[in-house]
Amino acid sequence: MDDSVLLRQYAENHSDEAFSALVERHVNLVYSVALRQTGDPHDAEEIAQAVFIILAKKVASLRHDKALSSWLFQTTRLTANNFIRSDIRRHRREQEAFMESVLNESDDRTWQQIHPMLDFAVAALPEKDRRAILLRFYEGRNLSEVGAFLGATEDAAEKRVARALEKLRKFFSKRGVDSTTAVIARTISTNSVQVAPVGLAKTISAVAMAKGAAASASTLTLVKGALKLMAWTKAQMAIVAGVGVLLVAGTATVTVKEIAARNDENLWRTPRIRADVFDRVAPQVTILPTKYPNNGNGQGASGNRWLGIDRPISQIVGYAYDWPFGRIVFDSGDPAEAYDMIANLPQGSPEALQRVLKNKLGLVAHPETRTVDALVLKLSRPNARGLKRPSGGGYSDPWGHFTCYNQAISTDHPSDFSLAMELELIFREPVIDQTGLTQKFNINLTWEGDEEGLKQALLDQLGLDLVPTNMPVEMLVVNKTK
Repeated sequence: MDDSVLLRQYAENHSDEAFSALVERHVNLVYSVALRQTGDPHDAEEIAQAVFIILAKKVASLRHDKALSSWLFQTTRLTANNFIRSDIRRHRREQEAFMESVLNESDDRTWQQIHPMLDFAVAALPEKDRRAILLRFYEGRNLSEVGAFLGATEDAAEKRVARALEKLRKFFSKRGVDSTTAVIARTISTNSVQVAPVGLAKTISAVAMAKGAAASASTLTLVKGALKLMAWTKAQMAIVAGVGVLLVAGTATVTVKEIAARNDENLWRTPRIRADVFDRVAPQVTILPTKYPNNGNGQGASGNRWLGIDRPISQIVGYAYDWPFGRIVFDSGDPAEAYDMIANLPQGSPEALQRVLKNKLGLVAHPETRTVDALVLKLSRPNARGLKRPSGGGYSDPWGHFTCYNQAISTDHPSDFSLAMELELIFREPVIDQTGLTQKFNINLTWEGDEEGLKQALLDQLGLDLVPTNMPVEMLVVNKTK
């Protein structure tokens, strides 16, 4: 029986056997997603129990759904996020510490790199792609079954899965994970679902079928919070969809307040940016005069979703036009104002951000080759102590301390992170990489003082020299229309 048959049996006949079968079928998926979010098996069990209580409460609206795994996946993530933010998780351990202890038993390098980002990456996929990944790898369905669930042929399902895997590969690649779609597929298939503890399915079935009557107070609090969050998310997506129609039609000059009247500004407009901010804030495109002048200086990115606090307008233009921040020139002079901004639409954030820049600030841009002052990055001393072979991934860059892992000196793609890109942002000039270094490195660079101190640290610690020059460079020229 497929899920829709079992859902109807439980909805119409209150069949305990049907509900128990659903729990047995999907408990490993739910438990595994919860475990990755929390890093604690006991917390994961409580979240799994809450998810199936929610299923029992909402079964009437889901009884025709053949792709229950997608609903369970999203509900588990919402419930886990609510759990993490609540006081229920007083005794939790950090997810990274727990997963590190588990992963030490495995020599699977790719899994070690992608597991902290896996559920976030899958959640960022379009709905049909996400369903395909969940059915194929989380549930272990063959391509024929995936096609049947998606209402497509086996060949179409194979192409859908391949496209979704390629999107995941690109997602991981931008975060320092070099792998192939075949390796990622094999890794996800092997590791993405862990076996839930023995007896958990029976315990969940009994509690959930009673609509939580026998559940603990903390579990019921978790259910209540998750249901509210699900309702809020559904309402906000409806608002954004309506605004999206206006955006596509071009009938509105959409500024920050027209996206939606929400109270979520305090969730993203803070000096310190949380890693899960894009999951917590409703989709929008917002630019506001900074709330933290000379104090915020924070930024975050996930694919084509961006967030910046106390950011120069050149950086916002760079996001919108996918252009290196140090290669942007303003014909009317560099604006002195700084802004807080977020652009996290599910798709089309660059185009929407361009429209807001034009309509709100009167700024449009076009590429043009100009002879400008630039800095040439050269290798003066090979094998300097600060250039190390890579391990891990990611970066951080507070002033006076620059750290990156498994990153290139420079990249062809202007929005990808690299040392040269970071130097362009600091010096506000094009940085031309002539080091000849094509491999990736771990870099831990520290310096004192101003930009001159940074230049000296580059030479002393990395063996890299910044040489001033004047040369033709393709720049993004920004003009003011009003």
